[in-house]
Amino acid sequence: MRDDPSVVALVARAAGSDQDAWNELVERYAPLVWGICTRYRLSSHDIEDVGQNVWLRLVEQLGKLREPAALPGWLATTTSRECLRVVTTAQRLGTSLDDAPEVADDVVIDEEILRTERDAALRSAFAELSPRCRQLLAMLISDPPHSYSQISATLEIPMGSIGPQRARCLERLRRSDTLIALDMGKFEINTPGGGAGA
Repeated sequence: MRDDPSVVALVARAAGSDQDAWNELVERYAPLVWGICTRYRLSSHDIEDVGQNVWLRLVEQLGKLREPAALPGWLATTTSRECLRVVTTAQRLGTSLDDAPEVADDVVIDEEILRTERDAALRSAFAELSPRCRQLLAMLISDPPHSYSQISATLEIPMGSIGPQRARCLERLRRSDTLIALDMGKFEINTPGGGAGA
């Protein structure tokens, strides 16, 4: 893993009893924990138990992590071990899971970590945009996306200006230091109503 200063800072703050930093860590890495659990095809109840155990272990170990930047890997390994414990216990008791579990190997875990880091970087870069850009892009990527006439009325801009403004907002997003640090500026970032550069 790259030495991500934002992860190091979050770990340090959370270890110092900063509740906001702890909440941010959980928000950032809960999808990683959940994603690994789903690979093992655990029930929602078992996923909740695994998640609680992982976060409890992190509370116990947070101040002792030798490499704070390696937190995503630590979480992935701890989650996998907890999932294996649940699967082994179920097999020992003769209870079956919904399907045979798909054991998360190192490649799958690395993919989950990268996906989590990418999503966190995108959220961070999105938060750095101006409120106007955030609102425009949010309206374009909502499900279902807002029509140009709705966007025009809400943001009080001509419909013909929506496409060029979207392009400028997406370019600012691509140039974000957060995405550049993750080498994501080269990836396509699309919104409905046009290609990446539209």
